Formats: sequence, structure tokens, C-alpha cells
Amino acid sequence: MGGVALSRWTMSYFATAVLALIAAEALMLAGFGYPHAPVAAPASLLLVHLVAIGWLSLLMCGALFQFVPVLVNRPLHSNMLPLPTLILLLTGLIALLFGFAQLGGTVRTSFGFFPAAAILLGAGFVLVLWNLGCTLWAARPLPLPARFVVVGLCSLAATVFLGIVFALVLGGVTTQTHLLGVTALGLPIHVIAGLGGWLTVTAVGVSYRLLAMFMLAPELEGRSTRAALYAGTTALTVAIIGGMAAICTMTNVTWPIAAAGLLGLLALTLYVGDIQHLYRARKRRVIELNSRMAGLALANLAATVILGIALLLAGHFNDHIGVIVFLVAFAWLSGFGLAKLYKIIAFLTWLECYGPVLGKTATPRVQDLVTETRAQKWFALYFVAVWIAALALLLTMPTLFRIGIGAMLFATIGIGIQLMRTRRLANVAPALRLPKGTRPPHLLHSSVQPS
Repeated sequence: MGGVALSRWTMSYFATAVLALIAAEALMLAGFGYPHAPVAAPASLLLVHLVAIGWLSLLMCGALFQFVPVLVNRPLHSNMLPLPTLILLLTGLIALLFGFAQLGGTVRTSFGFFPAAAILLGAGFVLVLWNLGCTLWAARPLPLPARFVVVGLCSLAATVFLGIVFALVLGGVTTQTHLLGVTALGLPIHVIAGLGGWLTVTAVGVSYRLLAMFMLAPELEGRSTRAALYAGTTALTVAIIGGMAAICTMTNVTWPIAAAGLLGLLALTLYVGDIQHLYRARKRRVIELNSRMAGLALANLAATVILGIALLLAGHFNDHIGVIVFLVAFAWLSGFGLAKLYKIIAFLTWLECYGPVLGKTATPRVQDLVTETRAQKWFALYFVAVWIAALALLLTMPTLFRIGIGAMLFATIGIGIQLMRTRRLANVAPALRLPKGTRPPHLLHSSVQPS
């Protein structure tokens, strides 16, 4: 990590994110939201935002506060901002969830939850953009992985802007004509900017560095990586700016989205080729569980794209848009997030606990903090369950869907227990667990700032 300090509150982001994922899966198991309600129903939107903000965005923010300094070899702009940022994002998310519950008639009160959510989430994400943006700006010229993160952060800004517009309109704060049009037609752009730009492109950028680091592979700076960056950036620009222009001029928004889809497919193809090269060029012959599961998540992304194209050619894409969003959220982003979280928590815990005494006494390896044979069954169950649930959505089989979701929930809890065991050093042999000069790490924050 080149002397980069540990982010004090990253573990709090991770813990909160995993709890949000478990809560979302439990709600789906209980029959809340899609597919038991329409995709655009308030209950379904509540679920979507619990996953997108509570799980995926908090996970990404926690990871970026730790790894953006690694990408650019500079300290984070402010180590004080992540805690108030987390508080704002959490309170804003709670307000947003209550807003959707209010919209669906579950919560009966006149309080303006949507305007409150717009203010709190807007402030929280502005702090994210400010902290990471200042860190990246001070590190120019940026390496390629960091440029992907910049594109992801720009997409986050677009996602938050559209979300604020939606919240103000749904909360009755504004009836401005253009904003009403954006709310009526802008949902696809909001989803593309969020899932495709903020979460996927940022995950791609971080994965270039993390996969190379954890597999001991050479970092990619070649033409294919640059082409993937340019194609992905252009796709998002066409989708977001072109889509917004189409809405404002009252023209068909389908064309810019279709063009963006073709460019995004090119970017994905180039990225898959790069990752295959990383796996082939690695020096670590035995691929660790986290890298195997990350590869499986990437295969899921490719399969989701293929399924989406097949549905589009068959004329049924709009009928099954919920299946595609489900697979992107759970088969790709959540699968990749859980896989990398398994390694990141072990790596950061090892740095925190054993970094200060490294070379002074015998210490365990990073791999000694985990037990892969115990964890791999939970990952296998998770991925199988996701595809069972997706198949059930395709075939309109609600009972099978709940079986799949139940298995996902069971697997996620199992993975979460493994993460907690890693953080508690429960897998380390007693003789090596706490040598002289070390102390057990806190569960929710890091207390050591290695030099």
C-alpha cells in the first residue's frame, strides 16, 4: 500500500452496506416489492434504492476512501469527512425509504420525506465527490484506473442530480414543466448513470488495480484499456447528455440510449479481454477465492448482456427489464462486491493488526486470516441462488423466486459471518494471533495509521 494510511471509517461503511443487503433480501423474501408489485411501484423503488444506495453505494464509497489514495499514491484529501458523510448518507437513505413508503400509503404523515432525502443525500454525495475529487485533482496526471474512477464520479454527480429532481417533484416541491418531463422520462437515464456509470465503471477501474495487485499481475496501461475507457466514457456521455437533450427537446430518448448501449458493449468486450490477460499473466499460480469469484461475477455480467440482447431481439426486453436490473445488481455488482470485500477486509485487517510489527516478530500471512474452504460454499450458494431467482423472474414463478431469494439471504449471512470472523482474527492460529506489540482490531473502525 506504499505507506498510504488506513481509512478510519471504511469498515463502518462495509458493515452498514452488508446489513442493507441482508435487509433488502429479507424484504424480497417476505414478498415486498418486485415481482410481487410492478417495477415502478413505490415498494419496488424502495427496494431498489436500499440496494443501490444502502448496499452498493456505501460499499463503493468505503472502498474508494481507502483505495483512491492507493490508485494515485497520495493521501486522502480529508480523513475527517468520511464519518459525517456516512451519517448524511444513512439519514438521507432512511428519509428516502420513508418517502417511498409514504408514496405507497404505508406511512401516513405529512412530513416531507422526499425533500429531506434530497437535502441529506445530496449533501452526503457532495462530500464524497469533494473528498475524492480533491484527492484525484491533486494527483494529476492520473493513471488509467483512476481515470475510470473519475468517469464513475461524474456519473454519480449525474445520478444524484436526477435523483434530487425526482425527489423534489415527488415531494410536491416543484411543478416546473421541464422537471416534470425529466421525472416522467428520465428514469432510464438515472438507472444507466447509477448502475452503469457510478457503480459499474468505478468497479471496473478499481478492479484493474485490485486484480493486478492481488494476483501479482502486471498493471494494464495499453491500448485496449484506454479504448475501454474512451468507449465507456462516450457511452455514458451519449446516454446521459444525449438522453437529457432528447427529453428537453421532446424527441425520442430511445436513440441515444441505443447508441450508448452499442458503445457500452464495445467497452465491456475490451474490459473482458483485459481481465482475461490479467488472469493469464498473473504470477500467483493458485488463484485465490476472491479472484475466482470476481471472475464469476464478470462472467455473470457478460451473460446478463447476452440475455439482454436476446430479449431485445425477441421484442421482450421491456417486459423483462426487472430481470436485467436484478442480474446487474446481484449477479454482477453484488457478486463482485462480496468477492472483493472478502479479500479487502482480510488485507486491511492484516495491515492494521500486523503491519506495525512486520519484520520484528513472526506474523501470519494475509491468507491465514481467512478459511477459503469454509467460505467458498457460501459464494457458490449465492451465485446459484441468484440465477435461480432470475430464472424464476423470467418464467414468472413467484414461489421459485422466493426459494432463490431465501438461498441468497442464507448465503449472504454466511458470507457476512466469514467477514466478521476475518475481522475478529478467528481463523488465525492462536500462537500467531496476537504477537507482542499488536492488539485486536475494532470491528467498525481502524485505529492504526501505518507510516
